[in-house]
Amino acid sequence: MRTIMKAGAAAAFILGTGAGVVLAQSSGSGSSASSPFSGLFGGAKGNEGSPIDLDFAIAGGDDSLMSQIRATSLLASAQDEGRVTGQDLLAAARGDYARILGVLYDNGYYSVVINITLDGVEAAQIAPLDAPQVVRRVAVAVQPGPRFRYSRADIAPVAPGTELPADYRRGAIARTGEMRSAATSAVEGWRDVGHAKAEVARTDIEADHATNLIDSRILLAPGPTLRFGELTIRGYQRMNPRRLRKIAGFPEGERFDPEKLEDVRKRLRRSGVFSAITLTEADAIGPDNTLDVDLLVAEQKLRRIGGGFEYSTTDGLGLTGYWIHRNLLRGGERLRVDAGVSDIGGDTGRDYNLGVRLDRPATITADTTGYLLAEVKSEQEEDYDLKSGTFGLGFTWLPSDELTADIALQYRALRVEDDAGQTDFRLFALPASITWDQRDDKTDAKHGYWLSGQVTPFVGLQDETGSGAQIVAEGRRYASFGRDDRFTLAGRARLGTVVGPDIDETPRDYLFYSGGGGTVRGHSFESLGVEVIPGPDGPVKTGGMSIATVTAEARIQVRERIGLALFADAGRVWEEEGFSGGSGWQAGAGAGVRYRTPIGPLRFDIAAPVGGGDDSDDSGVQVYIGLGQAF
Repeated sequence: MRTIMKAGAAAAFILGTGAGVVLAQSSGSGSSASSPFSGLFGGAKGNEGSPIDLDFAIAGGDDSLMSQIRATSLLASAQDEGRVTGQDLLAAARGDYARILGVLYDNGYYSVVINITLDGVEAAQIAPLDAPQVVRRVAVAVQPGPRFRYSRADIAPVAPGTELPADYRRGAIARTGEMRSAATSAVEGWRDVGHAKAEVARTDIEADHATNLIDSRILLAPGPTLRFGELTIRGYQRMNPRRLRKIAGFPEGERFDPEKLEDVRKRLRRSGVFSAITLTEADAIGPDNTLDVDLLVAEQKLRRIGGGFEYSTTDGLGLTGYWIHRNLLRGGERLRVDAGVSDIGGDTGRDYNLGVRLDRPATITADTTGYLLAEVKSEQEEDYDLKSGTFGLGFTWLPSDELTADIALQYRALRVEDDAGQTDFRLFALPASITWDQRDDKTDAKHGYWLSGQVTPFVGLQDETGSGAQIVAEGRRYASFGRDDRFTLAGRARLGTVVGPDIDETPRDYLFYSGGGGTVRGHSFESLGVEVIPGPDGPVKTGGMSIATVTAEARIQVRERIGLALFADAGRVWEEEGFSGGSGWQAGAGAGVRYRTPIGPLRFDIAAPVGGGDDSDDSGVQVYIGLGQAF
């Protein structure tokens, strides 16, 4: 017997022979449902409290096949949800013929017999309007028959560089899923090289039941190479349409590429102006083989407010808040005001900061955001008081989700008061940074890595301020294993140095300290520095010219929302540039709890010093609370 399946064939056909022949529908209605059955082959029962007995049996006892059939069964779903009237069960049974058949086809079984009986009567033989009022027992019996393999697995024509499923080949198990994947991959392969209207022209699948072989032939129609035509935009309200087009960066006139359409979507989403973005390709090919695209957007609310907090036993409570206007001048400009206060109840005086930043997307290029920045800070630390103001113009380049580059020109004014007296710094700085982010989750990474490098050249504008550059590099790595990636190992390393000026001519916030939540937990915030600059009562403690820190964490997810962490941190600070001169080190270790929330894990850590430090480091047990992983 041969079964021939072609695109557009009738919706029903008969498989198998003998008394168990059952109408097997090639497509069925009904939504997909899953059931948490846990029994094995051999007529396992359904839920004990159900008013019906639901039995599944598969000839040959394939446990993996049994679990797939139960997971897709509408009967199982109806039993779990208590929908067990005769009409409900008849409808579910009739739908299950197609669903079970689909599972079997996807596992390479094509000589199939499916029996579904309601109190001994085959469901396929019961008219939809003759459903029994009460059903006590439902039996599902499946005879998969032999497994089929490909005698031929052809698909053509295929675009250069297309990667087809490895198991769509002669001799492999003939799964319908592989055929679908092959067709999808081939169509996408043509689209990737500009054939936007590529499609499957014909599908011939012939099952030879005498030899248990499948002859599969898929013919593609690539269509012509297309270029992007016009972009029509709809749905905007406050947004200037000219600016909307510039932000989108639609590649009109270029060869069609689905990745470029995805880039348009990312740019619009990144602007923060829109809550919904829909790009639709035109059904018809335009003049000169062009393809028009329709853009439909929905704008978000103009304003947003938010905040955060962090707490440690020595640094006290830190509070931050922000206010955002998403479309200030109708061109996607985003105005953000940030304010924060920290060291509330800490060992030193309170710190304050206030910043205003205006971002303008699509400045110079579609992937470049220009910004203006103004920020003032007041910091009262144990060894010094710092007041600073920064004003700058910068540009952020985001060519992809993974790569970010930033450069800015800043004017900075700082006043430092410590045991050496008052020192004023005036300088121009040119901070430049690049970040490569390959993490799978930015708030709770389990796989991937994160790399960042920053160089900040600066030129002093008066005798007290030297000229040079601060250089910082940081890397993070994440690896997970176990069921559902329950166990995660995370590591971080950071190096920094200042080259050029003497330490007393270096702006104090360009120097490096160790200790606290961002470097070495268990030691007080900025407890490790150096004592080089002379003062009236001896050397003054400041940050060092170089630093190296490392962190290792082991994270364990013990429940859906609860996780544990074990960590160890270490840091060393040097007196001179290039990691030279006198130095000191410190290390800490601890444990913590993580509670998963929709916006990231809530973190509670306890840490203690395990080595290093100096006489000024009064560290004991430290507590850290924050939102998000430590790194």
